[in-house]
Amino acid sequence: MSKLIWQGRRLILLLGTLFGLSAYAYTRLITSEYQVISVLRPVALNALDALNRSGVYTLPPDKALTRVGSALESYGVRLGFFRANQALFSNLQRPGVTLEQSFESFNRASLKVITPPINKVGSTSALIRLELNYPEGVDGAQILNGFVEYAIEVERKHIEADLKIIIENRLVELEDSIDAARAEYDVSKQARIATLLESDGVQRSKLQDELVALRKQLRVGRMDRIAQLKEAIDIAQSLGIQKPTTPSGLAESSRVGEGPTMYTEINNQQIPLYFMGVEILEAERSALLKRNSDDFTEARIAHIAREMWMLQNNREVEVLEQRENEELFLNGVQPFRAEIARLGKAGNLDFSGIQLVAIDRKALEPLDPIKPRKILFVVLGVAFGCAAGALIVLIRNSMAARRVESLRGG
Repeated sequence: MSKLIWQGRRLILLLGTLFGLSAYAYTRLITSEYQVISVLRPVALNALDALNRSGVYTLPPDKALTRVGSALESYGVRLGFFRANQALFSNLQRPGVTLEQSFESFNRASLKVITPPINKVGSTSALIRLELNYPEGVDGAQILNGFVEYAIEVERKHIEADLKIIIENRLVELEDSIDAARAEYDVSKQARIATLLESDGVQRSKLQDELVALRKQLRVGRMDRIAQLKEAIDIAQSLGIQKPTTPSGLAESSRVGEGPTMYTEINNQQIPLYFMGVEILEAERSALLKRNSDDFTEARIAHIAREMWMLQNNREVEVLEQRENEELFLNGVQPFRAEIARLGKAGNLDFSGIQLVAIDRKALEPLDPIKPRKILFVVLGVAFGCAAGALIVLIRNSMAARRVESLRGG
């Protein structure tokens, strides 16, 4: 058989060459398909430190990678990138096909996202692999790199929006707490003012009652004194006492004409009032009858007047009513204000400098297409041609041998 094949080597080589050339021509006619790859990994912890230190939003690297992976697989994100970069997909659009239909074909067959298994989420070795297959004439590397950046930016804006919503809600809670503290302060201040004014009113009423009682007491005492003086005057007049004297002096005057007598007077008790004499008693009685007020006779009345005058103006009430910056007197709001200041700084966080994922491998223009494989096609064509040539040689020799045998038999 090998001898027969060797004898038909020209035919075999001819068919192998023809089939090889045909396969090569076929590979030149069909559109080549290329593939680009991009790989994403979790970032280092310090890349998200500015966001995590805010104390408002916590985003570990593995969760950031998962969120970006979800954005890469999102239909809406892909459609948004397709619409925003239609110039990159101009070679994919065909006449009579809508934009959405062209995108659907691209989304279903061209782009593939390979995410890590669930049990590997959180591992430092977790990665996301993106593969994009595209026909010749399309800038696949730019499309894939642009899509990765677009998805990262979309997710960054989502995180920024989430952070702003959290901050706004927390600020509303803090403002409500401060308003509650302010309302509590207002109620407490008004209650304090009312308590002080009520206390002053009660004290003023007590002093007024005491003043009235003292004046009545003094008036009764003065009237009693006048009655005592009148009685003493009557007694002094009956005894003929005009000037102040003593019991011994009165006894001496009754012994006029008698010899000298020595008296010893022991004053161990109060001398009756009528010994003051009619003149002095009349003078005191006249003065008491002319008196219009007894206030000066009691020191307590002056003290009461002083206290009542001081109660006319409560300085603590005036200070409470004249406070201008009452925010300084709110109780328990300092932690709220400190948190508001902290949230304000967190709200001004520059998200453009926050790296959500690390691009471990960017898409690069491939050197060779993945479809068709020209060398494989040519090799298969040559092999098929050689096999066909060998088969033809064997069939032809077999037919020739049968013909010779038939001629010999005839």
